[in-house]
Amino acid sequence: MRTVVFIGLQKSGSSREAVRAAESLGYFTVVFTDKKGYLLQRDEFPDVHKMMFIDLYDEIAIQNNIKNLEKQGLVIEAIMSFVDAYVHTAAVLCNQFCHTNMPIKAISKMENKILTQKFLQDTEFGIKHGIYYRGQALDLFMEKHKLDFPVIIKSPSSTGSKDVLKAETHSELINHIERLNRKYPDSPILFEEYIDGQQYLVEVLVYNGDIHIVAVVEQEITFGKRFIVTGYSLLAQIPQDLFENLSYAISNILEKLQFSNGSCHFELRMQDDQWKVIEINSRIAGGAMNKMIEAAYGINLVEQIIKVWIGKKPLLKHNHEKFIFTQYKTVSKTGTLQKVTGKERALQHEGVVDVYIKPRKGALLHPPLSMGDRYAYVLASGSTIEEAKGIAIAAANEIEFHLD
Repeated sequence: MRTVVFIGLQKSGSSREAVRAAESLGYFTVVFTDKKGYLLQRDEFPDVHKMMFIDLYDEIAIQNNIKNLEKQGLVIEAIMSFVDAYVHTAAVLCNQFCHTNMPIKAISKMENKILTQKFLQDTEFGIKHGIYYRGQALDLFMEKHKLDFPVIIKSPSSTGSKDVLKAETHSELINHIERLNRKYPDSPILFEEYIDGQQYLVEVLVYNGDIHIVAVVEQEITFGKRFIVTGYSLLAQIPQDLFENLSYAISNILEKLQFSNGSCHFELRMQDDQWKVIEINSRIAGGAMNKMIEAAYGINLVEQIIKVWIGKKPLLKHNHEKFIFTQYKTVSKTGTLQKVTGKERALQHEGVVDVYIKPRKGALLHPPLSMGDRYAYVLASGSTIEEAKGIAIAAANEIEFHLD
């Protein structure tokens, strides 16, 4: 039986949609998870044909379970992950068991933000940065690396804005360093210059060295305790000059990385007419990204990513072109969720494509400390991006979280 194994899974978003896509492509789907709760909620995952509880950081255990699946007669065509922490592990195992050619060295550099910036420092797309170790003289370190306030500090393995902090002053910087040292006592801290301006997210799919820019998305960032993206604008058509400039930067970087197969997304900002890379991630963005691309172009990107991992050419032709805006909702105070109102009213707004509510009654909600603390979104289309944005915001305003 033709099988795809997924390492790690979220209840919603791109990783969840990838399992559904694999099933629709005719594959037997196996999920390795370290979340015991998923096994207790097994009926919520009908498209997962086999779910197995495994320590996802134990590669030997994963290998042994893959071998057992093969002994049961399953023909494993791909081992993959749409979850940050496991993309590299999945690529290594896919090459080992499925005889693919996934670019594991490039993925490794993308997964570690220090390795990413070290790679970029010799290109025109890098930003000023430094690697800070506990006990270093802070003033001398900042001077050596020509860093000034505001400055960004982050854990090398941070995901979803969890450990990305902005310091405006010396005292604020000290507090942030102490926080990261407590959380990651054996890890260095990555310092980066703060780049102001519009941030873009670019979804990319690469097949046998052919680089395809699938979508360019303008991000709206809300800054409280963390950087949280609360708005996404996906244009029906990318302006030619923007597309050409991004193509030059992304192709240059991926060719130097030797990223020959797979998906990734870039986050970039413009500084003095030069693109600067904030992050590169070796997977499609999570949340509503796959649904946004499908609504905009009729492309199910996670399905095309699966095709690339099993060695097939992706189909990326636009079936239509629509302006899409997605508005996320967070909360401003901490409390236990009693109920959510307004979803049906939000769905009644003309142009709304999808409304998603994440938490259930009884969940503890709090102001956002990471992208995982966004509790709902409204995805809308319009004849212009301004119209799509207006619809999404108006519909999102219908949704209310009632906390005790």
